[in-house]
Amino acid sequence: MSGQSCEARVTKSGNQIREWCESKIGDQTGRVFVITGATNGIGFESADALAEHGATVVLASRNEERTRTCAEQLKSKHGNQNIIPIRLDLSALRSIHESAEQIKSQFKNIDVLINNAGVMVPPYTLTEDGFELQFGTNHLGHFAFTGLLLPNLMNTPGSRVVTLSSTAHLRGKINFDDLQSKKKYIANLAYAQSKIANLLFAYELQRRLDRANSRTISVAAHPGWSRTGLQVHAVTKAWVRTLFTMFEPIFSQDARAGAQPMLMAATDKLVAGGEYYGPDGFAGSKGNATRVDSNKLSQDADLQKKLWKVSEDLTKVIYPV
Repeated sequence: MSGQSCEARVTKSGNQIREWCESKIGDQTGRVFVITGATNGIGFESADALAEHGATVVLASRNEERTRTCAEQLKSKHGNQNIIPIRLDLSALRSIHESAEQIKSQFKNIDVLINNAGVMVPPYTLTEDGFELQFGTNHLGHFAFTGLLLPNLMNTPGSRVVTLSSTAHLRGKINFDDLQSKKKYIANLAYAQSKIANLLFAYELQRRLDRANSRTISVAAHPGWSRTGLQVHAVTKAWVRTLFTMFEPIFSQDARAGAQPMLMAATDKLVAGGEYYGPDGFAGSKGNATRVDSNKLSQDADLQKKLWKVSEDLTKVIYPV
């Protein structure tokens, strides 16, 4: 699927409006987008849409061979040679520093960073830096990567940081007494913790950018229930697979549809800092991309600041704002 068209619809009040769609992305020639986790699911679909519209797209993903293959695929498909594969392992601070330096050396200006990569409900694992894999990858990895790239983003007027969260944030709490789940690991709760952390980070980053009078903005998005490989660990039990089989056709959407809120957050001219985008359907599971609300806890300024300080201490990455 590409080049999604806009279809008009009539509201209950009789006003005709048009849904957000990929044709609104417009010409992105000369603009640099960095996408983490860009070789699968909504990350790849977003890269595909941006490549189609002429953007320079940096595919930052863990599997080096697959990243190169995806880059060549997009070059061939769209005739766009500005697709750059970069190896990035967000579960390793060493790799994050190496990848950030490589990107910064190639691109003085970065227009959009899309923090998309993530892992979901894996068996308990610690990263090489001693972080629980989901919190370490989904939040701390992106916290460090964004901080290292931020000077190049702030060099670019109108630049954006787009951070992917999830409706799972609704169940999320930050357990500061056991951030790495060493005392007790419940996979889905650890995932929810990482997803509310994404929102706390995105909102606190916007506050700091505002305070610095920066023209860079921070926004967040979620893909609803998108059919990607992310759920591989969630369906290992027979009863879970049964539920997925029953409800997935009703409440889910394909990866391209799931990418729409992220693409809207990354490119729409009306997007403002501190906003959150997702599908407009039932429980945010699928539908047209639109501005949505996150829960009250994610908007707790004191919690945002506390998590920020802890994240700086753990990653040793200090932001310029």
